[in-house]
Amino acid sequence: MSLSPSQCRAARALLNWSQSQLADAAGVSRPTLADFEAGKRTPHPNNIEAMLKALSEAGVVFIPKNGGGAGVRMRDPES
Repeated sequence: MSLSPSQCRAARALLNWSQSQLADAAGVSRPTLADFEAGKRTPHPNNIEAMLKALSEAGVVFIPKNGGGAGVRMRDPES
């Protein structure tokens, strides 16, 4: 699964997390995250995976591009 800058921003918004909170949860630097979300650079794949893992563990579900645009939503607490 890939992660786009807009998905990352949207996922943080769903969780009401700051960039610092996600950076801490994922073990990446805040400047790396900020540059990624601003579209200035693409982090190393291991950093992307760490961000995906942290967001997923917090309850975010990533929706692939499947005829529509890629997106995010919160996991159903009943599933």
